[in-house]
Amino acid sequence: MDIGIGLPNTVPGVDRAGIVDWARRSEQAGFASLGTIDRLVYSNYESLIALAAAAAVTERIRLTTDVLLAPLHGTALLAKQAATIDSLSNGRLVLGMAVGGREDDYRAAGVDFRSRGKVFDRQLEELSAHWGGETGVGPAPAAGRPQLLIGGGNAKSYQRVARYADGWTMGGGTPDMVAGALPELTAAWAEQGREGKPRVVVLCYYALGDDAEQQARDDLGHYYAFLGDYAEMIIGSAAKDADTIGQYVAGFAAAGVDELILFPTSADPAQVELLAEAVPAGLLAG
Repeated sequence: MDIGIGLPNTVPGVDRAGIVDWARRSEQAGFASLGTIDRLVYSNYESLIALAAAAAVTERIRLTTDVLLAPLHGTALLAKQAATIDSLSNGRLVLGMAVGGREDDYRAAGVDFRSRGKVFDRQLEELSAHWGGETGVGPAPAAGRPQLLIGGGNAKSYQRVARYADGWTMGGGTPDMVAGALPELTAAWAEQGREGKPRVVVLCYYALGDDAEQQARDDLGHYYAFLGDYAEMIIGSAAKDADTIGQYVAGFAAAGVDELILFPTSADPAQVELLAEAVPAGLLAG
């Protein structure tokens, strides 16, 4: 199983060091990918721009949106931005996309929240046309199109994965939840006549160091405040020591996950090395 690390693009107080220095150190540490989380009505760094900055200072590490809320973006511009990053990075972009569930993001973007699924389906068709050179929107991606992941935990999401994407991403959850979803996901994949199996990516949160509990509470409590009491469950689920990280890695690997991306709750680049030390030996490329 590959181990990725999130960029702290949504962590309050993130600055250049939390993107540029973090990206350099993550590649040096041997992580497989850099991930971003997407929101509009929040004081985060925009995902694709953050990944473009990371692309400029790295050579190997994958650049993953996990996930980008695609209906908030104009499709032609999204196709162009993604193709640009993919080309400049020599094919390292992994475009994870989903619809999200925050109405305030949709109001700010001027997109009907109730129609977001239909918008997304149309976008997936149009992105293929743009990347295929059918519309004049360029540049061409490095190898036909970026690698695609689709998020969401229902039958419609699995059908989108099977029809358009290379894999599925689960935004938080347990190994049992992954194992429970895989039969329906793989059945949808087979129904579309796809060979092999879909790539499966999962994200979780981590906080390490003497103030790990406070890091998780400050960051996740703020980001997920709209969920009320459920935010406490997310705070509690963040891995806060090496033993828990090892348990998460083992559990998700056993469930059939291909990549686990651990997202930080602090923008301090020292968190990169702390995570690298906590990951079980032999799983990082460095």
